[in-house]
Amino acid sequence: MGWIFLWAFLDKLFGLSHDTLTKSAWIHGGSPTKGFLSTVATGPFAGFYHSIAGAGWADWLFMLALAGIGVALMAGIGMRIATIAGVVLLVMMWSVVLPPAGNPFLDDHLIYAGLLVALLALHAGDTLGLGRWWSHTPLVRRVPWLR
Repeated sequence: MGWIFLWAFLDKLFGLSHDTLTKSAWIHGGSPTKGFLSTVATGPFAGFYHSIAGAGWADWLFMLALAGIGVALMAGIGMRIATIAGVVLLVMMWSVVLPPAGNPFLDDHLIYAGLLVALLALHAGDTLGLGRWWSHTPLVRRVPWLR
């Protein structure tokens, strides 16, 4: 799951020509939110998404979320924060295009959101990552919600 978020970040940052062309990369002045939100957004939230499409703060927030969630999930640290942020981001991405094209209710964004919750519930960060070590650091002992 972490790689899904990190790959989206890298592709939008550098334009690796998977979903983002090199000339549209963020490092070349492109906007990671403008194209999709301004042209594809439909449904009850279209006006909101059209209004934030291409806004500098939205680009930065989106890119920081992709990178932060991806790194946290891959390392297995900060799983609570990464799960909450990831679920919020995925539900927002799901709500951009309502109803979803392939199914009137469900698409991969909601499946991924459920998977994030399952990974947190199963303590995947402790088993497959640095979560056990992270939870014993002085910082996390002082601020347990960082676990």
